[in-house]
Amino acid sequence: MVKIRLFRTGTRKRPCYRIVAVDSRAKRQGRFLENLGTYDPRGGGAVEMREDALERWVQQGAQVTETVRSLVRKVRRARAAEAGSGAEGAEESAPSAS
Repeated sequence: MVKIRLFRTGTRKRPCYRIVAVDSRAKRQGRFLENLGTYDPRGGGAVEMREDALERWVQQGAQVTETVRSLVRKVRRARAAEAGSGAEGAEESAPSAS
């Protein structure tokens, strides 16, 4: 079974994580199938993710861990808010027809 989980990198007391697709029997720091993104908890919780690759793995039956699922929700909420605020800003700056 394939799981999508975090792979810890970085130094001691300075964690950084990769979001990876991995065989569930592999060690936490073992070989992974594909790198899907990064998560830096120290950099303001910055998350970079290839959502198309993540969706492809999920469609093929990969299980997403709770932590990665919460990161995906966070990214999607941020993008929705960004898109929503961009559309509102365009409406406010458009000249009125009256």
